Amino acid sequence: MPTRSGNDAAETGRIALDRAETALLEHYTDLVRLAYLTLSPSLSRHRRVLAAHSAVQRAMPGIRPPRRDAHVPGQRRGDRTDRSERDWARAQVLRTALRYDRCPTGWPGVLPPPRALLPALPFVWGLQLFPRSGGADELALAQALSGAPAPARAAFVLCRVDHLSEESTAELLAAAGVEKPAVALRGARQLETSAGALAEALLRSREFDACSVQTRPTDLLRRRRRRLLACTAAGAAAITLATVAVVGPRAVGPSSAPTGSSSRALATGALDPARLVRTPRDEWADTARVDFTAWPARGDRTDDRDLLARALGSWAGPAPGTRTAATSTTPTQPPSSPPQLLYAGDVDDRTVVLFGDGDRIARYTEPSPASSDDVSDQAFVVHASTRDTSGSTPTWDVARTDDADVTTAAAVAVTRGGGKVRYLTAPWIAEAETRDLLRPDTPAKTLPVRPDGVTAPVAGADVKSCASRPVLQLRSSSRIVEKHSFLLTDLGGLSPVHLTHTPLPGGGTPPARQPREATSSTALLAWAHSACALDGLRGAGVRSVNAWDFAQQELPENGGRAVWTCARATTWRGPGSVQVQLRTPGGPPSAPARVVAHQGSTAACGRFGQHVVAAAHWKSGAGHWYTLAAGSRAVTDVTLSGTVKDKHAGRTLAVRAPHDARLRVGARLDNGETLVGLGEQGGTRDD
Repeated sequence: MPTRSGNDAAETGRIALDRAETALLEHYTDLVRLAYLTLSPSLSRHRRVLAAHSAVQRAMPGIRPPRRDAHVPGQRRGDRTDRSERDWARAQVLRTALRYDRCPTGWPGVLPPPRALLPALPFVWGLQLFPRSGGADELALAQALSGAPAPARAAFVLCRVDHLSEESTAELLAAAGVEKPAVALRGARQLETSAGALAEALLRSREFDACSVQTRPTDLLRRRRRRLLACTAAGAAAITLATVAVVGPRAVGPSSAPTGSSSRALATGALDPARLVRTPRDEWADTARVDFTAWPARGDRTDDRDLLARALGSWAGPAPGTRTAATSTTPTQPPSSPPQLLYAGDVDDRTVVLFGDGDRIARYTEPSPASSDDVSDQAFVVHASTRDTSGSTPTWDVARTDDADVTTAAAVAVTRGGGKVRYLTAPWIAEAETRDLLRPDTPAKTLPVRPDGVTAPVAGADVKSCASRPVLQLRSSSRIVEKHSFLLTDLGGLSPVHLTHTPLPGGGTPPARQPREATSSTALLAWAHSACALDGLRGAGVRSVNAWDFAQQELPENGGRAVWTCARATTWRGPGSVQVQLRTPGGPPSAPARVVAHQGSTAACGRFGQHVVAAAHWKSGAGHWYTLAAGSRAVTDVTLSGTVKDKHAGRTLAVRAPHDARLRVGARLDNGETLVGLGEQGGTRDD
């Protein structure tokens, strides 16, 4: 009698229906947990719960074609389903969940990715599902997971909950379509370091159990209005059809159906001024979650119902003449539950209203009663980085703020005009100052702040000539963090960007240090050389920028000491870009460092990419050309290939080379792994 090997599923990606069902049902809870933790944190918890169950249920063969190139680890007996069948199920679930991180650029985060979860079963009507909330440890782990790439989250769950070896985990990730399983495993190790010995217990807690959920109704008022809208539309359609039948097609004029904006407004019952969330004034000092949710409602017009109604109405559908903008990848749809009121008041010649809905902040402005002018009858959209809130038109801006903290939720730009910005500071800010990054030796100046938290105007950056780079230097209250000062800079968005610094490795310090606040003399000097590079990040939805001095090098021919810096810009949506900069001796403190390599959408120079190597051309004082290379702390030797080939033990290398030589640089780490250099060196010269 013919028999089938238990490894068939692993080798062909196919599996019998009865065996597939047994594997899915027997391990359903673990598979749903794996999908839930792998799915994008940008989804709401309700959507993640449904998407996780859908990913598992869609794993049955026949629903979508199997991938013949999929390969999962071989058979290991243990329970009713052999290991190959369970690994087959994991690979199918992971492949679906990982598609959320491979959506086309600009794909709305609230919609499932193409060909991923459509049709989406199970389907829930009239209820919101969400796991039960955990404690502070679970919240900290959730925040750490949200900052990790999806493959790293998947690897973390497979290793810590399912107890797979790293080799088996890598094979599963490859079967699910992950291009670089080794990178995902490194990210999983970092997450394990953060979670510690409690990792498995936390991952199995109710915070991450998508099979044990709570329910609550969706917005009842919105559902009622939808029914009314549906009835109205059905009645209008019936009247239209009757008119066509009696009078004829030429008697039918333009459609009188509600426009998209008015339909959205009617369907969003959460946008009711009476239902706005208002946080108690002193809650920020008595909560472990110090972010926008702890902001009280401030301003002298928080009880102006008409103003709040106009502002909320702009979220559902901006009126004609309203200028609208959203930062990169920010969903613009109205919230499903009442948002939080952060501010409503008059600032200069504008009336400003700020809302928060947990993952976003929204700002509405209009001319104040004393300076109202005629409003243009045509709406238009402008880029968020060029927004000017002065003028005679209402404006509407929305930006992502998911997982904001004590620094990234410390200020919001409320008005912008005449080259200056006013900010609304968080209630935990005890002291506000300004300083110029290009003048590190100049003391900070006190920034006046109104009782409602609005600052005096702050000069913007001189983008054309980079002659100045004003930044905010804020200090939080001792009720939050004792003498905690930090820097924020304006890059055109609603929330300013947090600047940090990681200094050169010193004796006795651990290799994996966290970024520090950029307020020390060393940090200010480093940022004086890197400040002008910030202008290239305007409008990119950047959350923070860290300047990491990863190596220093003695230059040939007694040229002095050079410092290598990797500046990483991390966006609110997660991915980031890096620039490698080389600072050579001589020149003023504000002389811009030379950019020698850059790369986008990378984990390099961050928490999950702590190793880097790069190369650059350099000319000595005597006119001789060299190729320099340097690596981070774990580098043991550096290799050059291309026009010039060389290998040198240690973290730095300097070799005579033509000024136009095209080179590739690599390195070996102390754990035996190889490292590819950032960017491709060639034609970059220090004239």
